[in-house]
Amino acid sequence: MAENFKVSLQKLIDEFKLEVIYIHKDANDVMIDENDVNRPGLQLMGFYEYFNPERIQIIGKMEFAYLSTIDEKTRRERLQLLFAQRIPALIITRELPYFAEMLELAKEYEVPLLRSKDSTSNFMSGLIAFLNLTLAPRITRHGVLIEIYGEGVFITGESGVGKSETAIELVKRGHRLVADDAVELRKVSNISLVGSSPDNIRHFLELRGIGIINARRLFGIGAVKMTEKLDLVVELEQWNSEKIYDRMGVDTEYVSILGVKVPSLTIPVKPGRNLAVILEVAAMNNRQKKMGYNAAQELLNRLGMESDSKEIVRDYESF
Repeated sequence: MAENFKVSLQKLIDEFKLEVIYIHKDANDVMIDENDVNRPGLQLMGFYEYFNPERIQIIGKMEFAYLSTIDEKTRRERLQLLFAQRIPALIITRELPYFAEMLELAKEYEVPLLRSKDSTSNFMSGLIAFLNLTLAPRITRHGVLIEIYGEGVFITGESGVGKSETAIELVKRGHRLVADDAVELRKVSNISLVGSSPDNIRHFLELRGIGIINARRLFGIGAVKMTEKLDLVVELEQWNSEKIYDRMGVDTEYVSILGVKVPSLTIPVKPGRNLAVILEVAAMNNRQKKMGYNAAQELLNRLGMESDSKEIVRDYESF
């Protein structure tokens, strides 16, 4: 199962170039585990029903304008209610000035007080995107992730079936390697997964008989990529003459990874099959299907035959 992840406040400060007004301890020790943020407009008016104190709070122009219209005593009371929730951080946008009470209460309740130059909407959208990616549920699986014509193709299969060799051929044909051996898959939304490589083995490949190579050093920076959305899962398996392989492609197979359905294919491997070309065609055909065109369906229509197409969804663990 995927575990919960955290990110340090220091990474947020570095990523968004935040000004630190006050922090009670090392920002590397302040951990954020909530991927949503909040503008505390209702809270500044005293309404705390359904309030989540784990979220970063953001003060923008509207909140600042409201705080400026109330007297100092009331403002302090409202801010004290907010800081007393032990929120992870309060961030002021647009380089707006902060009230003296904010700094006093931040020190009293040990709440980090930060400031951004960006507009509130831009900062919030960037922060939410960063937190969604950094805190996304994730799993690490054995395989190769490569970008082929803009499609993220995750190649799986038993050890020695030829995944890395196929990846090298694809890189030589102009496609880009994301990860080999260990692929970290993150669920960045309810409908999409993003794959990357662990930092310590990024862009290294193992080729039996040759050893370890660095794809970035051998083929250049244009041959590699840091992350890629997962569009297609391809399982390579040794050709089994007793198995019936799909020859039409009418049915659509999916594999469920972290609750996200991803189209999948099973491609048999035997001498004489050019796997790099087959995967290129698979990637292009997958893109066509996403755009609403299915070649097998059109052929059946031309032949005047009805198709009994169906969706087949398998859990990744059984793939």
